[in-house]
Amino acid sequence: MAPLTLRELVDLDRYPIHDLDSPTGRALVERARAALADVGACDLPGFLRPDAIAAAVEDALAVRGEAYRTEQDHDIEFSGLAADSLAPDDPRRTHVRSLKEGTAYDRIPPDSPVRVLYENDALSAFVGRALELEPLYRSDDPLGALNFMYYGPGDELGWHFDSADFVVTLMLQASEAGGEFEYVPMLRTADDRNDDDVRALLDGRHPGVRSMSGEAGTLALFRGHFSPHRVTPVEGSRLRINAVLSFADAPGHRLHAAAYPLFYGRTPDEARV
Repeated sequence: MAPLTLRELVDLDRYPIHDLDSPTGRALVERARAALADVGACDLPGFLRPDAIAAAVEDALAVRGEAYRTEQDHDIEFSGLAADSLAPDDPRRTHVRSLKEGTAYDRIPPDSPVRVLYENDALSAFVGRALELEPLYRSDDPLGALNFMYYGPGDELGWHFDSADFVVTLMLQASEAGGEFEYVPMLRTADDRNDDDVRALLDGRHPGVRSMSGEAGTLALFRGHFSPHRVTPVEGSRLRINAVLSFADAPGHRLHAAAYPLFYGRTPDEARV
């Protein structure tokens, strides 16, 4: 079967990423920019067409056997620092847990709908304009450029800040319950660590927690460097499945060497060509 076309993948009438200079294209970009400026997040429900969602889920399940499972106990910055090296009130003394599975880019077939969309220049152009990072480049990482992520019963992603400035995801399948993406908009700034509010968040006392759409087919752009976020524990037997699409503001992007054994259990040298 031939790979799906962009129009078969994306609701281009609603989200005209193929024609960003049209009035509706410019409006889409402005809408995304406004949301990112306001709360550091933009979700676009119904971005993927229903048939594309179904095909993407089928492909994700087909390669789940290639997934690598990670189980981590970590602080909100993934700092790896020992508690006794930190001040008594440092929020990094509080640890959370993350449990999930991920299939690497090299295990995702070239004709898989999410991979076809990721490798389409129209998506890169839209994401770049929305984030005001032009030109924007797809990652060159043979493992981390595109991943399927799976959360089974009890799996979760603990509160954390991202090392990268932004992340792009596609929601493919929601869990029966739980599995909600929660965040606090711009809790930190480049000049203020705001440890008081970080402690309140980790203690369950922060009033500013928000949720993003968990609807299958949603494209989400998120600035997670200053906005802590998590995926709540999954309940029920249905997997929560999403895809993480990696972009960079310069060509040649690759993950740090320490990330490979942690998230993939192998090195780029072992990637399938």
